Amino acid sequence: MKDLPARERPRERMRRFGAESLSDYELLAILLGTGTKGASALHLAQQVLLAAQRSGWGLRYLSWASLEELQTIPGIGAAKAAQIKAALELGKRVAEPEAPEHRIREAADVWLLMRERACGADREQFWVISLDVRGGVRGIDLVSVGTVDSSLVHPREVFRGAIGRRATSVVVVHNHPSGNPSPSPQDWELTRRLVEAGQILGVRVLDHVIVTYDSFFSLRAHAGDKIWEEQVFAGDGKE
Repeated sequence: MKDLPARERPRERMRRFGAESLSDYELLAILLGTGTKGASALHLAQQVLLAAQRSGWGLRYLSWASLEELQTIPGIGAAKAAQIKAALELGKRVAEPEAPEHRIREAADVWLLMRERACGADREQFWVISLDVRGGVRGIDLVSVGTVDSSLVHPREVFRGAIGRRATSVVVVHNHPSGNPSPSPQDWELTRRLVEAGQILGVRVLDHVIVTYDSFFSLRAHAGDKIWEEQVFAGDGKE
């Protein structure tokens, strides 16, 4: 594709009409900044979008792909791959509510909060969401990165951030890169240990939620009285 005339180039149109007026490839072209020998920034942006479309995941592929995968796209070297990943990470952080006015009332709230952050990884990641007495989010901490099918977690890492933030409760979260959110026996055992540790420390573990991009599994919802003996989410009549 040939470059647009100067008066119609993406940066000028964004200045005049705002970023929302630009197409996906025009936004990518601005992000990439410059082209390479024989290829404009717009052409490179088109190549990136083609790779995303071929993946079957659309733009989400750019968030999930590794730096090495992005560098297989023609014209995308290490620097431009890093630019793409950095911009997408900033976008995710802007989109993720971490202020107390955003509350966790049920496992679905956890899934909506965490799926973009946790589900782009090709390995299991274990996260802790610290909450105040009304379920407001005080902070989100990544405490462990494991392999494709397991994540090693120790209770001291789980509660360190929550104690520092003076949280009254936490929800622990991990992803399943396989796309199947069903818990393993190890997931159940870890949950039991964390609930017991939280009781000792005075920080309640409200749930352990396993997330994939399309679904989630709440261990609390399926545990019966094996681990939790009462409804513990904010909004259920208890504080």
